[in-house]
Amino acid sequence: MLSFYSAAAKWLTRRTNAIYRWAHVIVPLALLIGAVAIRSRQGGLDDEIKNRVFDRFQKIRPRQYEQVPVRIVDLDDESLAKLGQWPWPRTLLARFVERMSAQGASVIAFDAVFAEPDRTSPSQVASLWPDTPQTRELKGRVKELPDHDLLFASAIAKANVVTGFALIGEKNAVVPLANARFAYAGDGPLSYLPDFPGAVADLPVLEKAAAGNGSIGFIPEPDGIVRRAPLLFRRGQTLLPSLAAEALRAAQGVPQYAIKASGASGETSFGAHTGITKVKIGQFVLPTDETGRVWVYYTKEAPERTVPAWCVFDKKCAGDKLKGAIVFVGTSAAGLKDLRATPLNPGAPGVEVHANLAEQALLGVYLHRPDWADGAEILYMVVLGLLLLFLLPRVNAGLCAVVAAGGIFGAFGFSWHMFTVRHYLFDPVFPSVTVLLIYMSSSLISHLRSEAERKQVRSAFGQYLHPKLVAELAKHPEKLQLGGVIREMTVLFCDIRGFTTISEQYDAHGLTQVINRFLTPMSGIIMERMGTIDKYIGDCIMAFWNAPEEDKEHAVNACRSALEMHRRLDILNADWENEDKAQNRKFIPIHIGVGLNTGPCLVGNMGSDQKFNYSVLGDDVNLASRLEGQSKTYGAQTVIGPGTRELAPEFAAIELDCIRVKGKTRPVNIFGLMGDAEIAASPEFKELAARHAEMLKVYRAKDWDAAEKLIEQCRKAPYNLKVLYDLYGARIKAYRDHAPAADWDGTFTATTK
Repeated sequence: MLSFYSAAAKWLTRRTNAIYRWAHVIVPLALLIGAVAIRSRQGGLDDEIKNRVFDRFQKIRPRQYEQVPVRIVDLDDESLAKLGQWPWPRTLLARFVERMSAQGASVIAFDAVFAEPDRTSPSQVASLWPDTPQTRELKGRVKELPDHDLLFASAIAKANVVTGFALIGEKNAVVPLANARFAYAGDGPLSYLPDFPGAVADLPVLEKAAAGNGSIGFIPEPDGIVRRAPLLFRRGQTLLPSLAAEALRAAQGVPQYAIKASGASGETSFGAHTGITKVKIGQFVLPTDETGRVWVYYTKEAPERTVPAWCVFDKKCAGDKLKGAIVFVGTSAAGLKDLRATPLNPGAPGVEVHANLAEQALLGVYLHRPDWADGAEILYMVVLGLLLLFLLPRVNAGLCAVVAAGGIFGAFGFSWHMFTVRHYLFDPVFPSVTVLLIYMSSSLISHLRSEAERKQVRSAFGQYLHPKLVAELAKHPEKLQLGGVIREMTVLFCDIRGFTTISEQYDAHGLTQVINRFLTPMSGIIMERMGTIDKYIGDCIMAFWNAPEEDKEHAVNACRSALEMHRRLDILNADWENEDKAQNRKFIPIHIGVGLNTGPCLVGNMGSDQKFNYSVLGDDVNLASRLEGQSKTYGAQTVIGPGTRELAPEFAAIELDCIRVKGKTRPVNIFGLMGDAEIAASPEFKELAARHAEMLKVYRAKDWDAAEKLIEQCRKAPYNLKVLYDLYGARIKAYRDHAPAADWDGTFTATTK
């Protein structure tokens, strides 16, 4: 017989070795192929991770601000307070343009849209007048007055101004005026640009007067962060530039853009149509992604770049700050809602994106992710992955770990070097995660192989060498089956009151921390006193005593747990209050209701053949849940049932009521647990207990006057029983108006859980 088991063990070992030998190749190779497939497609979690890494690079080393002729004229809150709320009359805007032009601004680019006629124009104001003989004469004279929009257009025409328009997702017939021409080599750029079905443009008289016209919008990433600024936009079959691109073009006085796309001379695309690669604006050549977007290399906040709008009208304040500068007019006022999330600032004024882009062009400093970057990252990932696939079955795990770690550190080191030296963007995370998964999967397979071999040997020889173990399983197979036993048990339900209000104070991460900080000590209190945690239902704890281990004092231990839970909660609330004060957050204390009940229950493995849990069922379980719900009604921290009270008579408790809980027909006497044996022996509690019992007696006898007198006496006790006695006071008042039935015995039927 022993030789049979030895042969069987050897055969199983050979089969296992063959399976795991193939798994060593197939599983890591499948991971590598899957990673390449994921990395080859656009979008998804890998793009989000990649962008987060590039954000971190910028946060660690943002672009250093250098003095270049780019300025932001900011319509800040102070300017709006001094010069009036936005939008300003076009007469004021005309003077605004004239002042900036007189101060030497090279280009004035408005990060705003003037889509409607000026309401302060004489003709617009006159249209609101009633039709009377007097107003008819005035309307005739008004026609002789200059239109404000024409005055503004005249100022624009005399200066070098770039107007703005907004492309929108709603379909309309508006097509902004394109003031520039476009020349391109390679693939046509329109096919790579998203098509906007509508637009909001400036008045035609303003567009025609301007030297340029550009889109003020951006296309943020799915997480809302503006990392790349488009230079080109598409409206149907019309190609349009961005505001920053037009500002650069108008500053140089060049008439057109030159666009290079895949397949153009000097642009390698490995035979693929990878999209737009560069946009040439006069002397500036800006590298782009496939959709014509430039990675913006942001600086930290630079006060030298910004001039408040009111300062333009103050000679001493303005000085020569605008002389020779490309000026972007935008707003940082929160009320005008032009705030954008950037890698460095979650609420940056949108005009800063245009200014940063123009500064990069003047400095020749660009962040750039070449169109071959994806291919290079995939190649690195494949080469390193295949190297590990070759080494893992052949050399020890330590050397493979060194190779994997070297590959990961190499990816991060190369990526950081290229960012700091060349300003190239390469993703180190996805290749590193792939390499780590390949190494870990192979290591896991090796571990499982070793465990399987040991298990097979134990299985093959264990039956022969230890027959008593086999006989024990054959004798008691129910140990691995569903089933349970009836046993007297004490069941606890604990729930947080007003949890919805509390949850509104936190985000998902903060709320998880609060719940964990609550559940951990509460669960510890229960388990320290022989209790078993059945389950967590959101913020609710269900537990029981006297199973699986027998506990003769299960009711006593349950009561002690409930009292200790309230004491520990007071400590937690004090800690949370201090933390909320430190974080300037409203403190909402956590209160809990606890229900305890004792009675016969079914306990054991409950569920299905596929999945089961060790749990408890029964009518007394449901009653415990109902008692927890009644704790709020009666203002009691802990409500216990009659079975629990009978088995734990030494605790301080008073009868709350005789009620018929929801879903039950038989009434039960319920009690409020107020303290331990020491409290029960105190003179104050004994006095309260006697008066309270007398109050219930006369109340059930319908002696309302005597009951009210005793309620007032009970209120003076040094216990927080206001809710309870307010409840009885309200009932007595209702019974005075509508007397209960003649056979009423004092039982109250609960209508809520």
